[in-house]
Formats: sequence, structure tokens, C-alpha cells
Amino acid sequence: MAVPTTPPRAAAHCRIAARASTPPVTAGGRPWELPLALLAERGMVVGGHRGMGMNAVGAPPGARVGAARERENTLLSFGRAAEHAAVAFVEFDVQVTKDGCPVIFHDDFILTQKTEVLFERRVTDLLLEEFLSYGVQKEPHKVSKPLLRRMEDGRVLAWSTEEDDYLCTLQEVFEHVSPHLGFNIELKFDDNIIYPGVNLNRALQTVLQVVFQYAGNRPLFFSTFQPDAARIIRELQSVYPVLFLTEGGTAKHDDRRRNSLDDAIQVCQEYDLHGVVSEVRGVLKNPSAIIKARESNLAILTYGQLNNVREAVYIQYLMGVNGVIVDLVEEISNAVADFSKPDLGQSTFSNSVDMGRKHESFSQQQLGFLLRLIPELIQQPH
Repeated sequence: MAVPTTPPRAAAHCRIAARASTPPVTAGGRPWELPLALLAERGMVVGGHRGMGMNAVGAPPGARVGAARERENTLLSFGRAAEHAAVAFVEFDVQVTKDGCPVIFHDDFILTQKTEVLFERRVTDLLLEEFLSYGVQKEPHKVSKPLLRRMEDGRVLAWSTEEDDYLCTLQEVFEHVSPHLGFNIELKFDDNIIYPGVNLNRALQTVLQVVFQYAGNRPLFFSTFQPDAARIIRELQSVYPVLFLTEGGTAKHDDRRRNSLDDAIQVCQEYDLHGVVSEVRGVLKNPSAIIKARESNLAILTYGQLNNVREAVYIQYLMGVNGVIVDLVEEISNAVADFSKPDLGQSTFSNSVDMGRKHESFSQQQLGFLLRLIPELIQQPH
């Protein structure tokens, strides 16, 4: 996500102001501090992963999370998520093109094929015009490049969805998605690259220019797996919360700051961040971290395949997790709205999960079974 000096052409495409605009404020003149205030009001919030859910290309028939109906990280997918009142925000990935425009795309590389020859380019090495030439086109007369996706096992598959939409910029997302829908802007960087601080700073300032110009009063927060990017974005602005993304110990990295949920909490304490977004298995394996986070006034959100299982989300609700990022947006948002009703009372979690509360869908015996099942679930690949 390293970004060179932005040429005039990119500025014309993105219409980014030459100077950072004044940060948005509420009617009372105070900067927004969401989602933290929103978390306090709702108890547990639901975020749509890349909109209405990621596209699990290559998923076997009958898989719980398959190729979503809408292409992920598009205006179509974000708009569909906004139609669900129980969805507080959508999570999406932002990278900066070579000519300095923040765009929405998850993978580090984008792939296409022509006459059986595979072409693979790093997103941040593309000009905006090149990036937008992939996939379905906004203007029908333009010739598009078919999109393919490389899987973790190395396979390259056609990236098809039931309903397609064109690739978009961060500016377009602000302009076309309901202003009532919150944004979780993941600042995307390649895990295999060591970025000089000046490159991180330049990329993040480019993103902030768009945010300050177009965000208005929209609730939003930043997140990133890159600890130095988290520190810098926190130093560059004090308007929007910054959360640190972690795999919670489910993967190992050379950077020790990324190797456990406890390490992530320490990063938040050192860099004055607002919370942690952990892979859900990291939280289920280390529930005491929730107490530690609360003692440091940090929010705890989770992501991962288990968040598409209603029972696993309910366990997190009882534990005091503040929010879940999910692929099965409609199903899980409805479930959370159900078991978050006021009659359940306040979620409490001290030294153990509070099993005393009752809910019509889960008896105490069933919840006991779920707690015994969780250790088995978190050992399975997802």
C-alpha cells in the first residue's frame, strides 16, 4: 500500500481536496466517537463482512458460507447490508492505487485471464483506471477483464457471483451508501512487506483526505493488522476510533505484536488505541482477555467463520463481546436482535460466563453443551 506522490490525473479521478478538510462534528460541536458510544448503547453490534458477506470462491456445495449472492466490497453489497436495521456497520478493505486513490478491494493481488494466459498484478501497483477495468463495468461500452481469485491452496478459480457490481473507490462508497450505515475501514497492507514509516504515513494521509472530505456525520472506525499503521493513523487524527486487528494466536508472525490476543491488547495500551478486533477463536480460547480489555476501557469485536454460527455468537454475547463481523448478515443480525432484547438484562462476564440468564431458544442444559463444544470448534480449520 505504498503510495508515491499523487499526480494530477489521480486527483481528477478521486476529487480529493489538496488539503485535509475539517473533521466532522456532531450538532453539539463535538467530534463523533462512534462506534464506542454505539457499542455502549446496543450491547452487541453486528457488522457485515465486506458488505453482505465475503465471496467464498471454491466453497463446496452445501457449505454454510458459500459464494455470496452479491460481489463482496461493492456498492451493491453495502447497499443490501444497509437495508437491515440490525446491521450497525459494514467492514471493507481499503488500498491505495499507484496514482494515489483509495479503492475497495481485499486481496493484495488482482487476477485476470486472456487467451488462457494468467495475469496477476499487485493492486497498489495499478493506476486507478487499470484497477477499475477489472470485472463488470459501470459504462456498458467498456470492455471488462474477467476476475479470477487465487485460493490459499494456490488454485486459481473464476470469481463469479449471482449478482455482480463494479469495483469502486472509497469516495464512491461515501457518496452512494446510506449515511446511517457505519463503516469499519480496514487499512489493508501486505503481510509479506516491511513498510517504511514514510510510506505508511503517505498512504494513510491519502485515505484520511477522502474520509475528512466525504464522511460527514457517518459513524466509522479504522482497523488494521499492521501495528505501525494503527499507531500512525491514531497519531494523524483523534476524531475516529482505531482498533487493532489480530488473529488472536491462530497464526504466527515474525512481528511479536501480532501473535496473541494479549499482545494485541498491549499494542492498544501502548499506542492509545480504542479496541481489538480478534479472530473469534482467539477470544474463545482466551476469555479472560475480555476482562483485561474492559479494565483498559477497550472494545472487543470478533470476526471469523464461527461468527456465522448463532450459538457461537450467543456465547460471545454472554461473555461480553461488543460486536461480531459476519458473513451471514441477515441470519446473524436477526439472531443478535432476538437475544439482545431488554428482557435478557445486562450482559455480565466476570470470572466465568453467566449461565443464570434464561432465553427461550437456549436452555441451561443446551448452553452447557455449547460451552463444551466450543473447544472442539476452535480446533477445527475454518
